[in-house]
Amino acid sequence: MSHYAIIAPPLYSHVRALEALGQQLIARGHHITFFQQAEARALLSDARIGFCAVGEQTHPPGSLARTLNVTAHPFGPGLFRLINDLAGTTDMLCRELPAALERCAVDGVIVDQMEPAGGLVAEALGLPFVSVACALPVNRDETIPLPVMPFLYSTSARSHKRYAASTRIHDWLMRRQGDVIAFHAERFGLTARRGLHECLSPLAQISQTIDAFDFPRHLPACFHAVGPLRPAQATAIDAQEVPDEPLIFASLGTLQGHRYRLFHTIAAACRQRNVRLLIAHCGGLNARQAATLAATGARVTDFAEQPAILRQAQAVITHGGLNTVMDAIASGTPVLAIPLAFDQPGVAARIEYSGIGRRASRFACSRSLADKLGDLLSNPDYRQRLTAMQPALQQAGGARLAARIVEQALGSRRPVLAGAA
Repeated sequence: MSHYAIIAPPLYSHVRALEALGQQLIARGHHITFFQQAEARALLSDARIGFCAVGEQTHPPGSLARTLNVTAHPFGPGLFRLINDLAGTTDMLCRELPAALERCAVDGVIVDQMEPAGGLVAEALGLPFVSVACALPVNRDETIPLPVMPFLYSTSARSHKRYAASTRIHDWLMRRQGDVIAFHAERFGLTARRGLHECLSPLAQISQTIDAFDFPRHLPACFHAVGPLRPAQATAIDAQEVPDEPLIFASLGTLQGHRYRLFHTIAAACRQRNVRLLIAHCGGLNARQAATLAATGARVTDFAEQPAILRQAQAVITHGGLNTVMDAIASGTPVLAIPLAFDQPGVAARIEYSGIGRRASRFACSRSLADKLGDLLSNPDYRQRLTAMQPALQQAGGARLAARIVEQALGSRRPVLAGAA
């Protein structure tokens, strides 16, 4: 039995995915411990998974709530506050993880691609590590746009120039975190680096996507697209939570569920189409806002059993969260993406590229949303393309395959090539 550490940003969807991977590794006889600031312990739901708190001086109680609030409002000045918070967390982990990992006698490390400290520290300590992309992969390829960019895939020289220019702007905006990565790489005696894409594992890289959903791209031989990392057994479904009639399901995820005005516009669009709407705001709305939306004819709840709801829905309206899109593919539900931040523009671009849905601006009026929704409801091509994608998703392997890849890579300390696990 080995002891594996998991290093991830303290975000609900990321922790849930890596917890599912951890559960599979526990079933294979290994011990799992998450390392993060103390308040992140509340994100874990499985008591078998250990937790080691770090950063008590720099990340005291209350700091996670402030970070999540900034993450939920990543526009204007909020963007720079968010980048500073990301850099601060990376700096803290680079300073505290070496002692913590050694004290806990860790044998290997599982690292979320979005937290470069995990790879830097593992490499500095000589520990084998595996990278996991819970969001769109950060692997660079000059022939495609960065995952945070909204551009469609194109092979034209003009598009490639646009990709290159947007990458330079991105790296300039992220320079604070780049400085932190560069500083600790030098401090650890590692090769020079500045970006997330330079902190990935040479042994194995695991992604929650499937190839059929991504742009054509170049990836390392140790890259494995295994699909969603989910628990082996689904949560029991309350029959009352599953509507009796087809409907439109709208969710903006755990961080963006507070966007009352956008939900209001979505509700107006659904009224114009004369279709039922179920809104899941993930605890983001207050009682008055939920009641106001309900008064417009929408059904409003905090949380819903998403896979079950999507099997009943005619379409899903989403911020472009990768988990929701993978669930939509599994259920064959056309997608209307309204990207808000992070990798959501890239997810929305892939939705259009693969032909499984449409995308709209967060500033779009209800008539524009209604027109796009009408297209999704009337055009059978979207469901046909979704159906064509389903075998790839079903055969991707999920958390069980990911656990085998992790076990093989960390145990042998040798690269695990795609298809070899």
